[in-house]
Amino acid sequence: MKVSLEVIKFKKPEDVNVIVGQSHFVKTVEDIYEVLVESSPSIKFGLAFCEASGKCLVRVSGNNEELKQIASSNALDIGCGHMFIIVMSQAYPINVLNQVKNVSEVCHIFCATANPLEIIVGQTGQGRAVLGVVDGFSPKGVEKEADVKERKELLRKFGYKL
Repeated sequence: MKVSLEVIKFKKPEDVNVIVGQSHFVKTVEDIYEVLVESSPSIKFGLAFCEASGKCLVRVSGNNEELKQIASSNALDIGCGHMFIIVMSQAYPINVLNQVKNVSEVCHIFCATANPLEIIVGQTGQGRAVLGVVDGFSPKGVEKEADVKERKELLRKFGYKL
């Protein structure tokens, strides 16, 4: 049996965040939808889930048409069974990630990011699988004192630290 590898560039605007994960049941679409709308009254999102049996459709939900389109087109491009994609604005992954992880069907989170994203996909005769992600860029060095100060200021600016 052979496996071919492909790298798929995730297409999205710079100002949106993405969560890519794996789940195991079509009920995921409704359960993640509920978690997201309960997490924040201002969140805008699109959600896509790749069915891995039956009709093998990309199931789509959300409360923003543009974000639903981004999620569904990337899901179709990546094409891996039981993968889900959340594309969101007006919220950060940190606001919803634990709730998403606690959805009973969710098996694995590959990434939660606003960075440029590449999905590493393996394909066999049966189908495709996410093997990993390239989230952003490689490190260029170790932070210095000024970088530490800048990091701490950023966290306080966002309100995550006092």
